[in-house]
Amino acid sequence: MKGIYLINDRLILNGFSQEESISLQKEAILNYISQKKIEILTLNPYQLNDYYTNFHALLYDLKMKQKQWDCFLYYSNHVVEDFIYTYPAKWVILKSFFNEVIAVENQNDLNIQRVI
Repeated sequence: MKGIYLINDRLILNGFSQEESISLQKEAILNYISQKKIEILTLNPYQLNDYYTNFHALLYDLKMKQKQWDCFLYYSNHVVEDFIYTYPAKWVILKSFFNEVIAVENQNDLNIQRVI
């Protein structure tokens, strides 16, 4: 399975610092990726990380490739709720490029999958 993941680098989670919030998201997602043996795709050869931090950049790259991908991963619904609320049509378009949209939450050291 091949996938793309997003880390919201502007969000503060659970009272942690910004760096700790990024680390929390990244660790949970990478654990899930490792467990499920997901191959991470890089759509844009010029992106700095192997993950996205900007929904609009991801949507732009997806539109440029015009392909269907296996999965889109992010830490939790909290990470995407502002984008969904502000740009509901763009969220629907973004989701349409993936077979699965997966929120990976780290609760009590357990990874839980939820498909939205």
